[in-house]
Amino acid sequence: MHSTFSTLPEWLAHCEHIHPQTISMGLERVRKVAQRMQLKFECPVITVAGTNGKGSTCAMLEAVALQSGYKPGVYTSPHLVHFEERCRIHGEIAKAQDFLPHFEAVEAARLQGEAVLLTYFEFTTLAILRMLSTAKLDVAILEVGLGGRLDATNIIDTDCAIITSVDIDHTALLGNDRETIGREKAGIMRAGRPVIVSDPVPPQSVIDYAAEIGADLWRFGKDFNYEGDKQQWGWAGRGRRYAGLSYPALRGANQLMNASGVLAAYEALRDRVPVTAQAVRTGLAMVELPGRFQIIPGQPTLVLDVAHNPHSVAALTANLDAMGYYPTTHAVFGAMADKDLAPMLLKVGPLIDRWYFTDLPTERAESAVHLQQKWNALQMVAGGTRREVPTSLYTSPQAALTAAVQAADPADRIVVFGSFYTVGEVLKDGPPRLHAKHLGE
Repeated sequence: MHSTFSTLPEWLAHCEHIHPQTISMGLERVRKVAQRMQLKFECPVITVAGTNGKGSTCAMLEAVALQSGYKPGVYTSPHLVHFEERCRIHGEIAKAQDFLPHFEAVEAARLQGEAVLLTYFEFTTLAILRMLSTAKLDVAILEVGLGGRLDATNIIDTDCAIITSVDIDHTALLGNDRETIGREKAGIMRAGRPVIVSDPVPPQSVIDYAAEIGADLWRFGKDFNYEGDKQQWGWAGRGRRYAGLSYPALRGANQLMNASGVLAAYEALRDRVPVTAQAVRTGLAMVELPGRFQIIPGQPTLVLDVAHNPHSVAALTANLDAMGYYPTTHAVFGAMADKDLAPMLLKVGPLIDRWYFTDLPTERAESAVHLQQKWNALQMVAGGTRREVPTSLYTSPQAALTAAVQAADPADRIVVFGSFYTVGEVLKDGPPRLHAKHLGE
């Protein structure tokens, strides 16, 4: 007899206790349950892997599909505030009760015959894949959770793979150099199917694997490219061009790379999912994604970014630099303990005038105390003349943000970054609108 629950939180709590580990690599268990469920997609599937830029790429793919009149389905992870954000159907976040029959189906299949232990991620992925497969979609967009080759999403054969960027992250699971990590991400490719690589300098392992299995490799700078000036940008791919495009609504220099990969994917799938130039223009101009260099106007200015590894923090630093002058930049920072924190702190450090280190509501997180110690240790190593940068400690991102607002002048800016948890906690009750206390005094 299998368990059954009447609410989504109960199912999620159940999923957390099935498997002794939170991450257990390998596809045999997931594949076995998927076969019992007879899980399959009738529509084209686009699978997106990469160290950074996956969520933005999925959002742009979805926006262009919606503007073309299609019904897309999107699976992304992790979520910022609510679990339901992981599944969008026809542009709408799925409702909690809509997940229930699919969790029920996974549980029944898992216990059919010999019981299969699934991790939280595997169980929830199977439930959402089933939800998407039954939603009569025109295109399914799947974001890889971790790596690619052994990620639960890879039980579905993709019609078009996208690899956004390859950098160092999750070294304990994926390897500690770009070549090894690239090979893991390349695992989402399929023979004879297009693979779009929007990383301008991809690891050789990605190119070699595409050749080895006979995938149709689209390389940035070779099969597609972009150019732009201050006003607009243009894209050229195999046999198609777009000129005079507005910049994507998602801010930041790296978003043109992501947008270029999106246009290449639709070009590669043009026989099955044709999109119009107008849909591309409107879709990219309207795309929204919370927590990706999200600038919330107010006094002070608030910047939210889920940047949580050296590569994405480097992009955040460049984007902050391009914003112009602010008298003081306050940083609310919370991060996971398994991240390569030193290069993250060193990169963004010169732009930060005050740090607000925070604990996060998960066991994987580094404590605020340890973050402060890491920062102080880096300052000691740097030697020479040092700026005195004040630091303080908080038990939650919300408390850290409140303190930053109290300390800030209206012309300052506050940046909240380091993890989905850090940004998610701040967005819990919707985007905060800041009004510095000094205003009108």
